[in-house]
Amino acid sequence: MLSSEVNKSFRIFNLRTDRAYSPRTQAAHDFYILESTDWVNVIPVTAQGEVVLIRQYRHGTREVTLEIPGGIVEPGDTPETAARRELVEETGFKEREMILLGSVHPNPAFLTNRCFTYLARDVVRVQIQEQDDKEDIEVEVRSLGEIPRLIRQGEITHALVLAAFYRYYLEYLPGLKAV
Repeated sequence: MLSSEVNKSFRIFNLRTDRAYSPRTQAAHDFYILESTDWVNVIPVTAQGEVVLIRQYRHGTREVTLEIPGGIVEPGDTPETAARRELVEETGFKEREMILLGSVHPNPAFLTNRCFTYLARDVVRVQIQEQDDKEDIEVEVRSLGEIPRLIRQGEITHALVLAAFYRYYLEYLPGLKAV
């Protein structure tokens, strides 16, 4: 590393420029990095085997997407605390049990964070949603068995949601664990 400088700070990330040597050629290059806090995703499942999903407008793609609840890990929070908060805020549901399924690097080429995926078991609605001014979220409950079809048909396209369901199926679908 030759140098590292934060160029601009935004609410959810800092833009940083690192000047570093290529490990292969030893030539110096600029690398642009987004320093971001960790994120969480939650797969909320009812005792009846239904998944609580959310439909939400996303400004990046300018589309409404079908996703699972999630958000950033606020300063002072643990990923599990953030998962519990995001579940209630975005859906109004609360879990009986929260289980960490694992984590992924959203894009290690230029992002510094991790996304933690939790399974929220036996969720029930306990209150109304607590959306902030920028959110426009509708709750949708679907059978867990519908998820693969929703993915295949392109209705669920968010890469981190796909990674979350992959983690879920690795853990809970008979036969996949042994592979």
